[in-house]
Amino acid sequence: MQITTKRADILKPKIPDNKLSFGTVFTDHMFNMDYKCSLGWFNPRVEPYGPILLSPAALVFHYAQEVFEGLKVFRTADGSINFFRVRDNIKRFNMSCKGVCIPEIDEELFFSALKELITLDKDWIPSAPGTALYVRPVAIATEAAIGVRPSTEYRFFIILCPVGAYYASGFTPIKILVATEHVRAVKGGVGDKKAGANYAGALFATEYAKNHGYAQVLWLDAIERKHIEEVGVMNIFFVIDDEIITPELSGSILPGITRDSVIYLAKKSGMKVTERKISIDEIIQMAKEKRLQEVFGTGTAAVISSVNAIGYNGVDIKIGNGEIGPVTKKFYDTLMDIQYGRVADPANWITKV
Repeated sequence: MQITTKRADILKPKIPDNKLSFGTVFTDHMFNMDYKCSLGWFNPRVEPYGPILLSPAALVFHYAQEVFEGLKVFRTADGSINFFRVRDNIKRFNMSCKGVCIPEIDEELFFSALKELITLDKDWIPSAPGTALYVRPVAIATEAAIGVRPSTEYRFFIILCPVGAYYASGFTPIKILVATEHVRAVKGGVGDKKAGANYAGALFATEYAKNHGYAQVLWLDAIERKHIEEVGVMNIFFVIDDEIITPELSGSILPGITRDSVIYLAKKSGMKVTERKISIDEIIQMAKEKRLQEVFGTGTAAVISSVNAIGYNGVDIKIGNGEIGPVTKKFYDTLMDIQYGRVADPANWITKV
């Protein structure tokens, strides 16, 4: 299909790099494409950023048939533009679509749409250290109907957002709180998909954590309430006796692309990496024995987040000396260097726009 482009008549003023927050400013254009059962996906177009007109009966509002992705684009020192693992994001998006009965999107069309949109709005890509252009593809059910079933109509759109650090505090350690009264997902559900329903269900516990001085929630499994799964917006890693341990993908944990990148880099550097079940009781015991050296989260938005305390049953489990550990910093620096083109790409992760 041929992508058509309509440029905005009036362009928005750009935000200085040092004034960027996360997720509040959007570029001049967006990509849109529609779906009907009789036509498949059709009318791919880049057009001015603006509202989407939907019926109040659109199925997305009533039954949450919706998925999204998150990826970043980086401006390098020589002015070129880097995608990081874009093909993996596209594959995961389609995996999420399949999980909630949304028709998958041709990968080459998806990639062409990204290139077309980002090329048009390339002046929005910031260049200061730690900044990037955040890319948010979304698919929603748009058919006007009441009834629990897959929609026959959909909208796929992509919006762009120049961003600074995900946390206002930047790359500084955070505190996370174990959720003991709430759960995020179960095996067989949509916990391993980028579905909006996962995040809506997490809001109550997350707000509770923030109101009590914690940045995010640490989720336990929904069945036994003892095995660690992931943080609110991140996968989680523990460094114990110089071994990197992360919860295994069990069907209720998002297969994070940054998670996978860290595992690859750790193995490549000769570190021992284990994906397995790990309980909160084990973490408490390892901390008591001074064997828990570091804890960090990984995700596209925050990249790497150092954790210096885990709150559990009214007690804060302190991690190390409360500062960013050497393993955490190593992965943060390495990933940033790869994304900004400062070092060689180790696994064909970078795609030039």
